[in-house]
Amino acid sequence: MLGRRRKLRIETERMTLRLPRHADHAEWAALRLDSRDFLVPWEPGWAPDHLTRKGFANRVYWSARAESSGTALPLFLIRREDEVLLGAITLDNIRRGPAQAGTLGYWVGAPHARQGYMREAIRAVVHHAFTVLDLSRIEAACLPENAASRGVLEKSGFKYEGVAQSYLQINGRWRNHVLYSNLRADRRGRTDIG
Repeated sequence: MLGRRRKLRIETERMTLRLPRHADHAEWAALRLDSRDFLVPWEPGWAPDHLTRKGFANRVYWSARAESSGTALPLFLIRREDEVLLGAITLDNIRRGPAQAGTLGYWVGAPHARQGYMREAIRAVVHHAFTVLDLSRIEAACLPENAASRGVLEKSGFKYEGVAQSYLQINGRWRNHVLYSNLRADRRGRTDIG
């Protein structure tokens, strides 16, 4: 089983999406720290050990267990031309049975924003979820004022579904989120936001 996890790779035009490794810690911590002001307004609060080697080791172990058990697909975005870490994308809360659904979350480092990397990653993960994992529905949520996140979801085929009140704690406060979904067999057509 361990060998299978190490082989998990999703290739896009410019990137390799793969599970995090212990050797990624220094680059990941530096990118997160350098991007802190860019990321904090949109993310849950960082734990005190967020950037530590031990905290990262726990993330690596969780990622391997979650992928192996089929409950999540936590991937790093690695630019193929120079092996630089750009960010991460996670298909989490994978539910089987009648739901066949998962929830998408993602972040990109500030130096790599607005270059199309996340759109490329989202499309690849959604394709993998529908064709390899046999999911039927991918959900995503973001803060209403996060125009960049809303834009990348909409450009990646997600459709607006509504607002969830007090959905997540972001930067220490319960915040409403706008909800989006992408369906394997989507017949909804375009949905405009009012």
